[in-house]
Formats: sequence, C-alpha cells, structure tokens
Amino acid sequence: MNFSTLFRTKENLNLDKSTLTILRYIAIFGQFIAVNIVFFYLDLKFPIKESYIIIFIGLLTNLFLQFKVKVNQLKDTYASLFLLYDLFQLSSLLYLTGGILNPFSILMIIPTIVSSTFLSMGTTIILGIITSFLLFIISLTHLPLPGLDSNIFSVPNYYTIGILISILIGLVFLSYFGIRFAGETKKRSEALNKLQEVISKEYELESLGGQAAAAAHSLGTPLATIAVVAKELKKEIGNDKEYSKDIDLLISQTKRCSEILKKISKKQIEEDSFFSLIKLEDLIEEIINSFKETSSKKIELYVENDRNKIDTRRTPEIIYGLRNFIGNAVKFSKSRVKIILKSDEKIIEIKINDDGPGIPEDIIKIIGEPYIKSKSKELSLNSGLGLGTFLGKTLLERKKAKLQFKRNSELGGALVLVSWDPKDFTNV
Repeated sequence: MNFSTLFRTKENLNLDKSTLTILRYIAIFGQFIAVNIVFFYLDLKFPIKESYIIIFIGLLTNLFLQFKVKVNQLKDTYASLFLLYDLFQLSSLLYLTGGILNPFSILMIIPTIVSSTFLSMGTTIILGIITSFLLFIISLTHLPLPGLDSNIFSVPNYYTIGILISILIGLVFLSYFGIRFAGETKKRSEALNKLQEVISKEYELESLGGQAAAAAHSLGTPLATIAVVAKELKKEIGNDKEYSKDIDLLISQTKRCSEILKKISKKQIEEDSFFSLIKLEDLIEEIINSFKETSSKKIELYVENDRNKIDTRRTPEIIYGLRNFIGNAVKFSKSRVKIILKSDEKIIEIKINDDGPGIPEDIIKIIGEPYIKSKSKELSLNSGLGLGTFLGKTLLERKKAKLQFKRNSELGGALVLVSWDPKDFTNV
C-alpha cells in the first residue's frame, strides 16, 4: 500500500459544506427531539441540562461552519475536524444516557461512514479507530440507562460486549462499502468525462471543417476583386520598376491565397462525403484496413445472409466503438481475427472472433466496466479491457447496440457480439 496516497489531503478529496451542514442540522435536531421525548414524555430521568449544553455547543459549531467558513468545499483535514467533534459530542450524550446500551449508540458510526464516502481512506481509518475507542470507553463507564434501576436490574457483560461487537462490525462493513462506492463512482465519472471528450473532439473537427469552408467561400470574392484591381494597376503603371515589383508580388500572393482556399474547399467536400451514407460492410472494411497497415496478423471479414444491406453514417460513436473491439481482437490474437457480418430483416449482427487467450474468467461478468483488474497473466501483459472497452461499449450502446462478451469464440479466443434491431439501426 502506498502511504503517500493513503493519507493524501488533496486530489479532489473534499466534502461539500452545504451537505455536511444539512447532515449536522438533522443530527442536532434529532438529538434535541429525542432528549425531550425521553425526559418529558416518557418521564425517564437523566442529566438533561448537561445534554442541552452539549447539543447547544453542537449547534454553535454548525452555525460557525455555515456562516464563518467561506469555502464551499471542505478539504479532507478540515472536514475531518467537524466529524471528529461530532463523534465526541454524540459519545458525550451517550455517556449521560446509558452508554452503549442506549439504542442510539449505533449512530456513532455515521461520521466514519460520511468520511468513507467523501474523504481519504487515511481519514476514514483514523475516525474508525477513534470511534472504536469511544465505543469501548462508553461500554465500560457511563451513567445508568434512563428508566433502568441498576440496583434491581443489571445487563450481563456478554450482552454489552455483543452490542459493542455488532456496532464495530457494522462500522467496518459500511465504511468499506462507502470507500468502494465512492471509488467506483469517481472512476465512472472520470470514464464518462473521457467519453464526452472523445465525442466532443470528433464533432469539433467536423464543425471546424464547416467553418473553414464557409470562410473559404466568403474570402473568394474579395480575393478575386483584389486580383483584378492589381492587374489593372499593372497595366496603368506599365514599365515603372518602382511599383511594378510590388504589384507583381501582390498578384502572386493573391493567387497563392486563392489556391489555399480551393484546397480548403476541396477538403471540406471530402469531409462531407466522409460523413455521408455508407454500407456497413464498407465501413467495417475501412476499419479493418486501418489495422492491416500496422499489423501483420490476418484480419478477415465474412458476410453472411446479407439480405438487408443497411446504410449507416460514419458517426464517431460507431467508428470508435467498432475500432476499439476490433483493435482489442488484433492486439490479443495470436495470428488471426475473424469478423462476421450478418444482416437480415430481424437482426444486424457483427461477430468479432480472435485466436488469443480469450477473456479471463474472473472478469467475464464485469467486462465493460471502467478500470477493471484481472489476475490473468495474459491480461497483465497487455491493456485494452479497461477504460477503452468501457468507452467503446458505452458509445455503441448510445447508438442502440446490444453487446455480449464470451470467453471462447470460433477460433478459441474471445468473442464480442454487437447487434442491432434493424428498426433501431436506421435511426442511428
């Protein structure tokens, strides 16, 4: 374990001030109501003045947090101080009202759970240790439970120990869950941000091409006018060497600008055709050819029952998604990749087979999730089944595709099955 990251206090580890403030107001209000119900309604006596003081101090700390703390995001260390105070405040109330035998003692785990969700693992561990220590203290020494006459009735030690152990188990379990949940949420958020970045770049390039073509069209007329005027000036000047050289330069540069604009316009026409309709078979062939240029492995495309030839556009989602899975097949294969396209009235289906080691057994059920890990030796030597697969899967699913992953294909390796309902595919 890397202790430099375990106890880090930066790197997006913070807690929203408003979230913590609301949680603490709920806790303070709940404590006030519970204390009054027990003391006045149930008529169970305990040190209520001291309880009021403890609750009032908690209210003051929350007012300080709400109005005096100017930042909206509480850093790891700063947030932990408030959570630490909450631990001591609640343990003090429990000490006055029966200690660990108080039914509300389970609430001692809340600050640590909040930390596990929003703050660093190091802070969570420290708060967990302090929570355990305080629970142990109030299990040994505390004022009598309200309504319980210790001279008549006593709780067996093993019962108290059982309560302590059960709360500690809940503390560990829920803290671990909070840490894992927060980690997975952060990873998924990062993956989705990368996904959006990929799509944005593709459409940005398309937009820039359109802007360039519009600029080329708009500048064409002024440049043509400049060229005509320059030629007329040259005729008027005649053999005047003082100005003739400058006019020749003006004419040559105008001609050069016109040629550049023609190239831009031509490129835009090519880009427009790039995003025009294309047969799905031809699109797959284009993707395959891009890998053939850099790989010596055999990549084959077979078309079966192609009775319903479907046109599609070179959308970034489909291109990137298919490129990712075909690229993974090429990367992990030993020598051969076989792609089968099937298209009829009922289904459009693309099977990507390879003769590699196949998808490891320990990740077959979770493949497509971001940042997955495997114990497989083959996978540890390669990459491509983590974030890239998540992005490819998500992009294709946005275009209404369904994906299946299987361990063994026709060639003995992995099988990726991408399919569409023909009605859905026509709308992508």
